[in-house]
Amino acid sequence: MSKLRCHISISLDGYLAGPDQSEEHPLGQGGERLHGWVIPLAAWRRSHGEQGGEVNQSTPVVEESRQNIGAAVMGRNMFGPVRGAWGDEQWTGWWGDNPPYHYPVFVLTHHPRDPVEMEGGTTFHFVTGKEGRRQQGRHALGWRPCRSAVPGSGVAGRA
Repeated sequence: MSKLRCHISISLDGYLAGPDQSEEHPLGQGGERLHGWVIPLAAWRRSHGEQGGEVNQSTPVVEESRQNIGAAVMGRNMFGPVRGAWGDEQWTGWWGDNPPYHYPVFVLTHHPRDPVEMEGGTTFHFVTGKEGRRQQGRHALGWRPCRSAVPGSGVAGRA
């Protein structure tokens, strides 16, 4: 059986990002403050193609969370600011041509879309419905853990 690792920063009052998400503010207005502990870390920066960074007590936690991952699950807002139907399908995520995942990523959405293959081994799969998520996710995982960036009620409760 595969394992699910919930990997997300969440405020004490349950927020994952600030209000008014947009292309200019991927984490919403002021949302970067919630993730301020991880962004300066060398481990986080390295996984996003950046150099330098801090090494502290949080480093082993971040490094371990990125080991032996078979797939990831994220909500549509984490993938991008597009609302409603996908339109011309030009949006390919916040991360540029080479996202930091390098494994299949399942984007939970109400709007079907063809998979998007990126550099480095990342393919974004857009899934609707509980059974579609389960079947695709289990096929991709094999026996490796799944990394989730969706709050508990979104994925962990349905894994």
